[in-house]
Amino acid sequence: MGLFSFLSQELAMDLGTANTIIIHNEKVAVDEPSIVALDQHSGEAIAIGKRAREMQGKEHNNIRTVRPLKDGVIADFNAAEKMIRGMIKILPQPKFFSPSLTMVICVPSGSTEVELRAVRDSAEHAGGREVYMIYEPMAAAIGIGIDVEAPQGSMIVDIGGGTTEIAVISLGGIVTNKSIRIAGDELTEDIVEYMRRQHNIKIGERTAEQIKIRVGSALPELETPPDDFIVRGPNQMTALPIEVPVSYQEISHALEKSVSKIEAAVLAALEQTPPELYADIVENGIYLTGGGALLRGLDKRLTDKINIPFHVAENPLLSVAIGTGIALKNRHRGLPYLLR
Repeated sequence: MGLFSFLSQELAMDLGTANTIIIHNEKVAVDEPSIVALDQHSGEAIAIGKRAREMQGKEHNNIRTVRPLKDGVIADFNAAEKMIRGMIKILPQPKFFSPSLTMVICVPSGSTEVELRAVRDSAEHAGGREVYMIYEPMAAAIGIGIDVEAPQGSMIVDIGGGTTEIAVISLGGIVTNKSIRIAGDELTEDIVEYMRRQHNIKIGERTAEQIKIRVGSALPELETPPDDFIVRGPNQMTALPIEVPVSYQEISHALEKSVSKIEAAVLAALEQTPPELYADIVENGIYLTGGGALLRGLDKRLTDKINIPFHVAENPLLSVAIGTGIALKNRHRGLPYLLR
């Protein structure tokens, strides 16, 4: 650290479709939902993160809530910039000057040049002077303690909010990767659709998210099943309130199609893997990270189907952010996986 290090602020940001996590001084400083509430007339941000999520679905004409990221990439440039700026403001700020920001931001491995540009521009507009990027599966691998620069194959399946990133990593680079736009958001939509079709009940995104957390499952049979979850909402036909108990077996049925697609994508990535690296993966197993890794029974289902052990990371929700923070700390080493 140089004499003027206090004049700069260093941030590692996992800019996710569902949540944004900022690591500052090697600690999680911000962990908020990726949502912003905007004033319809002035376009200014009224609230970000948890406060904005509380407003979601309850807005009047003067307020709209926006999730600036869709499928892991920026869909609303203006809202993304306001959200990033608002989240940076949550951090402790020096009193007398505005420090220059160095940022490392996580991006999906399937991002196009245009999408990378959008992330960089949003970060620069929000005050970033030096902006680096790192692909999500690489950050996840670093975050769970894998030596990514070793001549050894490691496979990561990172199931986020907008995308599932599957990558084989060796010698500090991504050898094969597959990025599919089926992840947490898609599973939430499956639940909304299922409740409408099966129980004639209309529910919002937040309720579907709760159902997924309480009784979400990738298997119809679990050793330690969760209790049924009571869902309240209007009947679609009569608009009268109804209560429906929902079991994990039902939700495993509702999520079947999407989970099968994630399975197929893992198999497709394995097919493209060179034999030497494939042997390493069979020996070490495959690592599950991201919020989707918490889906009950997913590791067992994938292990049984693919015949390679799947391990859920110790802290799947923070793996990517922690890895991004480590990359930020070591950026002076000229790391091959940091994009300028």
